[in-house]
Amino acid sequence: MITKSDVQKIAGLAKLRLSGEELDRYTKELGNILGFVEKLNELKLDNVEATSHAVSVTSVFREDKILQSPVHDQALKEAPAVEDHLFQVPRVIT
Repeated sequence: MITKSDVQKIAGLAKLRLSGEELDRYTKELGNILGFVEKLNELKLDNVEATSHAVSVTSVFREDKILQSPVHDQALKEAPAVEDHLFQVPRVIT
């Protein structure tokens, strides 16, 4: 069970100032949340396989492939300065 002193300590760590009314409210709300978590801990889940999604998910993205682009080569030909197959630009951050 969570106490008002626990809530005050948590509020202090979060640099929050709580009024007496807020302290009462948050003590009750956090107690309810922790009670719900305790109820969940009572479930027998030994034979339940862990999942990250409720339904099966497949990737809709294609595999990344590195391809040489003729557009890239043409753009580099037009660049005023090139270094290691990359555009060379003036430094803008000092």
